[in-house]
Amino acid sequence: MASKKLNIAIVGLGFGSEFVDIYRQHSDVGNITLCDRRQSRLRDQKASFGITRLANNLDEVLSDPEIDAVHLSTGIPDHARQTIQVLGAGKHCACAVPMATSISEIQAIIAAVHKSGKKYMMMETQIYTREFLHVNELARQGVFGRVQFLRGAHYQDMENWQPYWAGLPPMWYATHAVAPLLALTQKRAVKVHCFGSGHLREELHKSYENPFPIETAIFSLEGDEPLAMEVSRALFHSARAYTAAFTVYGEDAAFEWQQIEEEAPVLFRLSKLGEFPGARRSEAERISLPSFSHLLPAELIQFADGYNGGAYPHLVHEFVRSIVENRRPSIDEVAAANWTAPGICAHDSAIQGGAAVYIPQF
Repeated sequence: MASKKLNIAIVGLGFGSEFVDIYRQHSDVGNITLCDRRQSRLRDQKASFGITRLANNLDEVLSDPEIDAVHLSTGIPDHARQTIQVLGAGKHCACAVPMATSISEIQAIIAAVHKSGKKYMMMETQIYTREFLHVNELARQGVFGRVQFLRGAHYQDMENWQPYWAGLPPMWYATHAVAPLLALTQKRAVKVHCFGSGHLREELHKSYENPFPIETAIFSLEGDEPLAMEVSRALFHSARAYTAAFTVYGEDAAFEWQQIEEEAPVLFRLSKLGEFPGARRSEAERISLPSFSHLLPAELIQFADGYNGGAYPHLVHEFVRSIVENRRPSIDEVAAANWTAPGICAHDSAIQGGAAVYIPQF
């Protein structure tokens, strides 16, 4: 692949439109094909970027021998089926979160990756945000000391979005809260107790037989020492403004996501200047975050300060380079499975009134 530029197809130009210009600017990318059922979206992207390779459906994309890789930005219920189709057609696949909505779908995707020999990457934004990259750097430097507890939350009201959102179990789409916590600790969630909360109006029960607008869970992480993480996910009937936040509590320092997105996060550091001999207290400071543009090729630095913590160019670059360098991407099928399955199992627990559910190992 080193002597040939990659030809990429982007399927789904709602959220997918955020990635078009990033792929267009990447020096390892050749032709770009845009695919969407809505002609208006194709016309808009063609007008904005002059891209003339257009497709109306995934079948057209998969039948094109010139396309090397496909980036799926389609509806959540379609992710697993379409991912398997892409891999089965002999093309590399990047897919928006979540990977799947059932354990059997996850297992089928892993099997398809192994059979095809192609790269798969789940495009989880939250492990390439400025917040995560900075906190991960602090953790590797030992700033936090031993991590004692973690918390994640993703609040987003999806009222009147595309029809497939109506009544979606909140924890099925929990990777924004789960992934950064597991990535920071480099651990796997092994068991969950989850409870549904609130009242979901009746017409939203139909598609998924889900009665909960909000779900909250406690996960036990693998390892010799006990470590837990708390994750809450709200999808409906919640007035809270959008946040996809994570918090890390360590012996020596703690990081807390900002309560209002426009503010700066807080870093707590332990001090020995207490009121009594040997007593300690924590000093708090709001911290500024570097852009981490140095991790990007020159042509993508212009996107480093963008939406979602500047994650999009990092995701594109990682997917493209994993193919060019013939290596596993940072969020391969195993990482994606380990970050998606906890939410699926959490919803199963909530339906069972908080019963313990063990999370499969992949």
